[in-house]
Amino acid sequence: MSRALRPLLPVVDTLLDRAVVPGYSKLGYALRRSWWDADLPADALLGHCVVVTGANSGLGRATAAGAARLGATVRMLCRDLGRGQRAREEILADCPDATVVVDECDLSSLKSVRAAAARLRDELPSLRGLVHNAGVMPPERTETDDGHELTVATHVLGPHLLTAELQPLLAADSDARVVFVSSGGMYTSRLRTDDPEFHEGTYGGAAAYARTKRMQVVLAQLWAQRLPGVGVHAMHPGWAGTPGITDSLPRFARLVGPILRSAEQGADTAVWLLGAPAAGRTSGLFWHDRRPRPTSYLPFTRSTPQEAERLWDYCAVATRG
Repeated sequence: MSRALRPLLPVVDTLLDRAVVPGYSKLGYALRRSWWDADLPADALLGHCVVVTGANSGLGRATAAGAARLGATVRMLCRDLGRGQRAREEILADCPDATVVVDECDLSSLKSVRAAAARLRDELPSLRGLVHNAGVMPPERTETDDGHELTVATHVLGPHLLTAELQPLLAADSDARVVFVSSGGMYTSRLRTDDPEFHEGTYGGAAAYARTKRMQVVLAQLWAQRLPGVGVHAMHPGWAGTPGITDSLPRFARLVGPILRSAEQGADTAVWLLGAPAAGRTSGLFWHDRRPRPTSYLPFTRSTPQEAERLWDYCAVATRG
């Protein structure tokens, strides 16, 4: 792109973001990519380990594959070992020299999270990246064996506990990163610390999803304050043609199908955050297409520091062993 046009790029980028449809689609990705700096070097993660949850399909598999292409040893945390192994074989077909290991872990189960974290601590000297990608959108309110609503257990409590359990490994790497894969849908929701598990009102899968994705963004900010030296970020992938959209929101997927991003395009920023120097120099930001974004556009969705701390207290109590 010509040097004369570069001053206009922030304006164009902001317009794409505020317009939503072009910015979240593959059109926005293609346009922004044309003005990005060079991609990360092929050995950006060589010699380092990255953990990706929900890595058997969609954005998780694309993130795991992207990290493997950058030289990382990848630990795929999957609830279904069979699906995880099939995803591993697909990644190795593309990156035959990569080291990819499948670990069993159900993020909605505190017992399963603790067991997976213990195995990782026993087997790894350090951890460069932890990507919280596992996600669900149940059609009706469901509780886990721990007694927590399934969406908040998978998106918030499991990631919170896993981050806490893997702190020693993250601290052992001089440039560690933690990435929460959120959603642009969180812009429609405020932080609900008064009813985090959707006991009140009429339950809806999309509403619960948006609530917990808002929680993830705030939780990333809280962990950024508590993990000095670690780049902790949240990001959203835009609209990608993954099971999270095609299976859970079929009408929406049919409506915007021609402009949905690929899983690789949706996962691009998560992979970039694992290796980009800019992501190591900052912490607590919310990213989309390799740029920090506002966490709120509407006044009613802004949370106070007191509400954020109540979220931390809720997570601490709910995940206490």
